Parts: sequence; structure tokens; C-alpha cells
Amino acid sequence: MNVLVVYYSLYGHNLKMARAARDGAQSVPGIEVTFRRVAEFPEAEEWIQTNKYAKIVWEQQKDTPVCTLDDLRNADGMLLASPTRYGNMIAQIKKLIDATGQLWLEGIMEGKPVGVLTSTGTTHGGQETTLLTMMVPLLHLGMIVVGVPYSTPGMVHTEGRGGTPYGASTVAGSKNEIEPPPADLDIARALGKRVAECTVKLRGCWPQHSMADMAPMGDPT
Repeated sequence: MNVLVVYYSLYGHNLKMARAARDGAQSVPGIEVTFRRVAEFPEAEEWIQTNKYAKIVWEQQKDTPVCTLDDLRNADGMLLASPTRYGNMIAQIKKLIDATGQLWLEGIMEGKPVGVLTSTGTTHGGQETTLLTMMVPLLHLGMIVVGVPYSTPGMVHTEGRGGTPYGASTVAGSKNEIEPPPADLDIARALGKRVAECTVKLRGCWPQHSMADMAPMGDPT
């Protein structure tokens, strides 16, 4: 079975979190992982070439394939990592999700487990609102959201770092100067493993439907 890890990362934090989630998913027997980034906007790509910090991260990931609708179609489970923009996912990832209309019509994403990850510049920078709002279109697609239980090591803490029941997270710092601490990466790995385990358990028994299977409005059947 295939777990798709999709991410966007400008300064490297979500790249590291996505890699940790990938490692967690790969630890589950029977799982293969497809690792993808989302397409960058042309204007943002031009700016990246002028910023020495963003350019370093760009060089690290430029050869990673861009996620396609076929990648989503072929996935049995998924992990989605996005930085926060005003308490919501970044537009580059939203563009990918907004292009899934045909997959929605065909019911392709229904029953696929999915976990979400994020990073913020500050402790209260919108981690929970970003993770929760990322879930909304995924629920519309019929996916099964997988969270992080508090039994996961590192979840119960009062430190200024990440770790929410809604998904894995980390604090990047206002100048992106904070590296994801080991505990946050461990939670990302745990989420990746949990999504993979749920994929193995659920995908073999989930019936496939499409919008065409729905009874016409008003039909008592």
C-alpha cells in the first residue's frame, strides 16, 4: 500500500517534519511512501532566488517531484504538511486541493486516512486553526482524519514548541531561526506511523463510491 507525503516548505521546517512523517510511515510493514512537494508559484520562485535562506532550502528540494492528481489518485493514505498563513494553509497547497474536483466526483479519496502537519513563527501563531482548517476540504473529499493521541510520547508538555492532538507541529521562530526539536520530529514520525497503520487496516475493506452512485435529490431510495 502507498502512503503519499505532500508538503510545502520555504525555510525547511515543514520539509523536516514531512521527512520525519515519511520515516514513520516507512516503518510500517507493507507500506511504500511517495514523497512529493507542491508546485511553487512562479512569482514566489523568483523571490526565492533573491533570498539566501530560502534559496538554500530550494536547492535541497528542487529535485523532489511535484505532486500530481495521479499521486493523490494512487495513494492509499496521505500526510499533508503546510506552514501557516494567517491561521490557514498556504495557498500553494490549497491550489492542489482545489484541483481535486474530478477525484471528488469519482469518490477516489473516500476512505483514505490522512494526517496533517504545520509550523508557525510563534507559539500562538495559528497551529491549531491551520490544522483544523486543513481538515475541512479533506473531509469534503471523504478522507478519514487521523490525529495524535495524548498517549504519544512528548504530547503532554508546557514547553514553547509544537504537538497538538489535531496533527504534528513545530515552532519556527519569527526569523525562522528555531530548528524543529527532537520531540516535535518524534511526534511527526508517530503521526506518519499511525496514518500508515490505519491505511493498512482500513483500505482493504473500504467500498468505493462516486457522486454518480448518489440517488437523485428527492428520490426516497
